[in-house]
Amino acid sequence: MAASYAKNVICALSLNRNALLTRSNSFIVESKRYVRGLRRTPFKVLLPENETGEVLKQSEPAVQSMKRQKELKVTSSTGEHPGESDLFRASGSLKSAHVAATKDHIDGLRFERALPGDKRLGKVVSVARSRTFREHQGKILLEGRRLICDALNAGARPQMVFFSTVDRLRELPLDKLRGATLVKVKFEDIKIWSDLVAPQGVIAIFSRPDPSRLKFVNTSHSVPLSLICDNIRDPGNLGTMLRCAAAAGCHNVLLTKGCVDAWEPKVLRGAMGAHFRLPIYPSLTWDDIENHLPKSVTVHVADNSCDRSRETEDVQVNASHKPSKAGDYGWVSTKNNPNNMRYQEYDLDSDSDCEDVGLSIPRVDSKLYHESWAQSPTALVVGGETHGLSLEAVQLAKKTSGQRLFIPIVPDVDSLNSAMAASILLFEGRKQLLKLIQTSGRKWKSNAEQQFS
Repeated sequence: MAASYAKNVICALSLNRNALLTRSNSFIVESKRYVRGLRRTPFKVLLPENETGEVLKQSEPAVQSMKRQKELKVTSSTGEHPGESDLFRASGSLKSAHVAATKDHIDGLRFERALPGDKRLGKVVSVARSRTFREHQGKILLEGRRLICDALNAGARPQMVFFSTVDRLRELPLDKLRGATLVKVKFEDIKIWSDLVAPQGVIAIFSRPDPSRLKFVNTSHSVPLSLICDNIRDPGNLGTMLRCAAAAGCHNVLLTKGCVDAWEPKVLRGAMGAHFRLPIYPSLTWDDIENHLPKSVTVHVADNSCDRSRETEDVQVNASHKPSKAGDYGWVSTKNNPNNMRYQEYDLDSDSDCEDVGLSIPRVDSKLYHESWAQSPTALVVGGETHGLSLEAVQLAKKTSGQRLFIPIVPDVDSLNSAMAASILLFEGRKQLLKLIQTSGRKWKSNAEQQFS
C-alpha cells in the first residue's frame, strides 16, 4: 500500500516537472524568436498591389539603385574597391546633379524663374506705358523678337527681359544681353500684359536710346531729305510716317512738341523698327528744328488741297498780293486748341479764332507734288489732320524759299490722311534727289550729307 502511494507521487512530480520545463522552454524559444526577428535582414521586398490584385512593377531607377547598394555592400564587406563600372555610374550621378544645379544658365547667362505671385512684369509694363514715366525715368518697352533684335543691333542698352521659354530667349543675340536681368515667366502672364493679339512670348525694357549714339545700318542708301512731323497726334499715323521715312531713305525725322510720343507702343508697332534705322528726334521746338537742319536746306510744307482749281485761285491771290489768313492753307491750324497750349508758343492777346483776328501769315507759292521741288537738301513738313500745320512751319518755308506741295484728288473725295500724303511726297522727293545725284555726281551727295551732319 505504501509502495503504490509512493509510486503515484513520483509520477505526479514527474508530470509537473515536464510541464514546467516545457512551459519554460516555450518562453525561451519565443523570446529567442523575437530577438532573431529584430536582427534579421529582409532578403526580399514585397511589391504593393493595385486594386485589380496585380503586382506593380518597380521602376528601373529604383531597381538599379538597390542593385548598386547591394554590390557596394558586398564589395565593402569583402574589402574590395568598386570597379570601373561603379566609378562610371558614380560620375554619371554627379554629372546629372550638376546639370540640375545649373539649369538656370543658358550659354553663360543666368536667368531667374518668376515664382507665383511675382508682380515685376505687371509693374514694369504698366509703368512703362506711361509717357511721363518714359520721359522722366528714361525707359521704353519693346515687345517681339524682331523689334528687340533691331534695338540690340543698333546698340540700345537692355535692362530687363521677360521670356516664356528658353527657345524664345535663344532667338535673341545672347552676347548683347550680358548686362540685362533675364526673368522666365509663364506665357499666360505675358499674354495678360501684352498689347498684341498673338504675343511672341518676349518683352524687354530698354534705356531710352539717344539717336545720336545709335548705330544705323544702310546709311549709304539715304538721301539729303528730312521729315518734320508737326502736330501728329494719331499713333498709327506717326508710326506709318516713320516707316515710310525709313523706306524712303530719309536722313532723319524731327518731331515737334505737339506730336504723340515716338515710343508709344502703337507707334512702335506701326513703325516696324524704323526707330532703329534712322535718327528720330522728339519733342523739338522750332528753334531746335532749325538747328538740326543744314543752312542750305529748303523747307516745303504739305497741303491737303483737293483739286487744280485751288492752285489757280492761289496764283490769282499771289498776283493781287492780298494778305492771307491761316484758313487759306489746307493743313494750317486756324484755331488754338486749349488742350495743346503747353505745346504752342503763339503770342496772341486773346483766345479768339485766328480767322476773327485776321492773322496774316507769309504767302508760300503752291506746286504740284510731281513737279520739280527737291533740287537741294530738302525738308518736308507734314501736319496733323486735326490741328494742321503750325504757323512756324509756314514761316520757315517762306524763310527758306520753300513751297506748298499738294496732291490733287478727284472732286467730292475727302483729303488724304497725313501718313498717305507723307509717303507720296517722300518717295517723290527721293526720286528727284536720286535723279539730281546721278546728273551732278556723288560729290554733290557727299557735300549734302556733310551739311546734314
